[in-house]
Amino acid sequence: MPSRAPDSHEVLRRFAPGTPLRVAVELIHSQGTGALILIGSGNTLEELCSGGFHLNDASFTAQRIAELSKMDGGIVIDDEKNLITRANVHFIPDPSIETNETGTRFRTAERLAVQTGTDVLAVSEEGWRRAIVYRNGQRYELSRPADLLAEANNSLNSLERLRRRLQSAEDRLTRAEVDDVVVVRDVLTVLARATLVSRMYVEIEQTLIALGGEAGLIKIQASDLAEGVPELAENVFADYRKRSGKRSVFERLAGVATDELHDMTALAAALGFSDIEEGLEPRGLRALSRVPRLPDPVRQSLVGHFRGFQRMLHAAVGDFEQVEGVGRARAQQLRRFFDRLIELGDG
Repeated sequence: MPSRAPDSHEVLRRFAPGTPLRVAVELIHSQGTGALILIGSGNTLEELCSGGFHLNDASFTAQRIAELSKMDGGIVIDDEKNLITRANVHFIPDPSIETNETGTRFRTAERLAVQTGTDVLAVSEEGWRRAIVYRNGQRYELSRPADLLAEANNSLNSLERLRRRLQSAEDRLTRAEVDDVVVVRDVLTVLARATLVSRMYVEIEQTLIALGGEAGLIKIQASDLAEGVPELAENVFADYRKRSGKRSVFERLAGVATDELHDMTALAAALGFSDIEEGLEPRGLRALSRVPRLPDPVRQSLVGHFRGFQRMLHAAVGDFEQVEGVGRARAQQLRRFFDRLIELGDG
């Protein structure tokens, strides 16, 4: 999965719907003008500016930016001081800086961003309305809020389907554990689907950041769907891994592309398994994580005492009482819990 640079989050938040800069973009689009806006300050910026005029104590508002954009030249904003410092400027960036953009405004914006290290916003005035932010050699196109909402809803539906598939795979793993017929493939299926859910949630987060305050209910729904997935993946892997290590499941699978997560051989290699049809027995960590109010030290003691899920599954109340930290009441609770698991396996 490609990593997300911290810059992208900051850019998306800075230009999210409802922010002054984004409102300025919407006003510029609505009045049918374009704009080239450099956001920063310093001597380097002054050297690249020609003509136009300076503004004194002109506080930044979206409406002022929209009005100033009606002139041909560019605009300079000192974001830290919240001031508009220059308008109707002709920018002169280094023409030797490479750019893949077409159109003078967008080519100038990309070169300015590279040369100054500041954010530069270019807004088109003709044809398909576009607004692009350039930063650190990257470009971030600002989508319309309606498009972002549609994208977020589609992604949320995909996340919901993936979570259902993950739940189905986990249920199958539980039945296989109870019947003592688990193979590596069963474990990899759960971990692959958990990874898909996690990656989809990261993608949705990007869209939600871009939506800003309009994310609302979608953010709550996405968080609910992704809740507990990293812990599930870690518990499953801890149950079956053959060698210890500090890297998480998702870190180990980072090198496996999303469209290759169905490849059991690639997953097995990344996670330290060999034969995907090899039989396995869990340690019982995932099962015990579902027991309400069971402290982690007690869970570890149970795993160490029984040294295998099947012995734990069929242990008597008295057997549980022999484990440090397990009294009569907790032993009975554990026996009831494993009885329900056996019923699930029989079903």
